[in-house]
Amino acid sequence: MLHHFYGGARRSPLAAQTTEILDPATGLGYDVAPVAGTADLDAAFAAAAAAFPGWRDTPPSARMLALLRLAQALEDRAEEFVDAECRNTGKPRDAMRAEMPHVLDVIRSAAGQSRAPEGIASGEYVVGFTSVMRREPVGVVAQITPWNYPLMMATWKWAPAVAAGNTVVLKSAETTPVTPLMLAELAAEHLPPGVLNVVCGDRGTGEAMVRHPVPAMVALTGSVRAGREVVAASAVGLKRLHLELGGKAPVVVLDDADLDLTVQGILDIGYYNAGQSCTAATKVIAAQGIHDALVERLAAGAQAMRTGGPDEGGYYGALNNATQLARVAGLVDRRAAHAEVVAGGAPLDRAGFFYPPTVVVGVRPEDELAREEVFGPVVSVTRVADEAEALGTAAATDYGLAASVWTTSASAAARCAKALDFGAVWVNCHSVLACEMPHGGYASSGWGSDLSAYSLRDYTRVKHVVTRLGG
Repeated sequence: MLHHFYGGARRSPLAAQTTEILDPATGLGYDVAPVAGTADLDAAFAAAAAAFPGWRDTPPSARMLALLRLAQALEDRAEEFVDAECRNTGKPRDAMRAEMPHVLDVIRSAAGQSRAPEGIASGEYVVGFTSVMRREPVGVVAQITPWNYPLMMATWKWAPAVAAGNTVVLKSAETTPVTPLMLAELAAEHLPPGVLNVVCGDRGTGEAMVRHPVPAMVALTGSVRAGREVVAASAVGLKRLHLELGGKAPVVVLDDADLDLTVQGILDIGYYNAGQSCTAATKVIAAQGIHDALVERLAAGAQAMRTGGPDEGGYYGALNNATQLARVAGLVDRRAAHAEVVAGGAPLDRAGFFYPPTVVVGVRPEDELAREEVFGPVVSVTRVADEAEALGTAAATDYGLAASVWTTSASAAARCAKALDFGAVWVNCHSVLACEMPHGGYASSGWGSDLSAYSLRDYTRVKHVVTRLGG
């Protein structure tokens, strides 16, 4: 049975409720996790609160060194984390190995950024007084992370928060607690007890974390529904919030796009991680002149793509759980009569939660497939007349996380990048991330930034200190 980890040690659960951990590639259970209750959360938050003053007062150079040592220890044991996450998520081993350098870079980048906080220069902005701006950590942070990238999404959250001098109580999704727990244990070898704490739990645990009186801030990566619930639950304590929510990234393909580059880009990013990414390239908006050739190539590419378990050589693996498989299948099955499946379209007849690479064409902007985040390996294609209609179709969404435009025209690329009202816009590429650049959205996709110095800024508050000059 798994455990909680807080105060620098494994902790037996204080609540009786448990949940079974399944291997998505087989559908079979292989472990049991506790579900944290009130007493568990009280103890975890108490550990984080006790650790905060010392960690806050630790010089940035020492925090940086501790994080760099942790990153090296994680790199040394990377294969253990690969094995554990593949079993917990069903993703191919090669895919998880490819994610590890990014996880390590997030930690190392946050470590370096801790020594270069943003701020206004000290000076005499009022005659006779000197102003100094202090940037200070917020305190104890409650963090809730999703199941699509358990280790990576957890690291996007805890690394900048800890680098900024905060302490953390983190809960991964109830289906994927394994690698976050392993990371907390490894971190305890390099960070003071109570700096990084991980509890297991379900949706109710997350709600209790948000309402708990100790954390000064809540950070969530999750659905729009979950984000709205966090906003409501946090209102009583007026907690600071950091929300990275869902997306429905439009992929605008203009008539002059490089067809080879575009098709490969959509196949690579539309189906990566079984489409279980908030920026997945699954909403294609294709101009009239390129539409038919694009659809033909996408369908052929999808039909040729393989999926399978961690060691079966597929491009992507299983969906995370039976509920998600049913949801993806339901969205395709309920498609409008004018929409046609040209590749895939039904769950695979095998053990586990597998859905094939699917392409649905003839989708209209008002259709459920065009509006709802599928979070599965389903690419929809909408035909438009020209650039203006493409941009209008892309704008018809409640989401504002990411988008891409594919064109060989520099002027069209510039126009579209300006017009697309999303936190990230990629030109002739999609889902390219850099630890030095922020990742965050607008509108229903939340607020705040992961990655970059902007993320560390989100986990700090500013204090203006004024000193009278002279006697």
